[in-house]
Amino acid sequence: MGFNVYSAIGLCWIVLGTIWVAGLAFSKRAVRTQSASGRMIEIGLGGLGGVIIAGYLRLGSWADARFVPHTHSIALIGLALTIAGCFLAVWARVTLGTNWSGQPSVRAGHELIQKGPYALARHPIYTGLLLALVGTLLASGQWRCVVGFFVILLALALKMQFEERLMMQTFPEDYPEYRQRVKALIPGVF
Repeated sequence: MGFNVYSAIGLCWIVLGTIWVAGLAFSKRAVRTQSASGRMIEIGLGGLGGVIIAGYLRLGSWADARFVPHTHSIALIGLALTIAGCFLAVWARVTLGTNWSGQPSVRAGHELIQKGPYALARHPIYTGLLLALVGTLLASGQWRCVVGFFVILLALALKMQFEERLMMQTFPEDYPEYRQRVKALIPGVF
């Protein structure tokens, strides 16, 4: 039995999800958080994007058409990007420690983390997730994954917008300087 790139990609996402769920037990208590309606929109969009990428929502025959050739080399590049993105997301999650939350919130004793991946991007978890998604969609090569990617990108953009406001309110002295010095997602670019 040979190595299956697609199973390895699936395993990356399972490991990432497991780390996320396990991390919930180690977060500080929330003192200020996002509204339930805002959170439901983000979860709904993120879930919809995931369902589209996984192929559980049929969009039509065009969605299963390929935008890149189906080769082992392209699938391996996709796997490498998925692994790199998951690694970055986990590194950022671990760096946040007990400040992390699955939803935008301020935790008791919240600290503005600016080290590790947070010295490179203000939202490195999202950078990692998007990189992993690009790897997954490249390996799949199907248009439905591109659609799912943009739906998830919209969910993360909404979440990031709320987090930015929350951090500006929580750290009015330090966050503006940090925001000016460090780009949101792509170091030195955006």
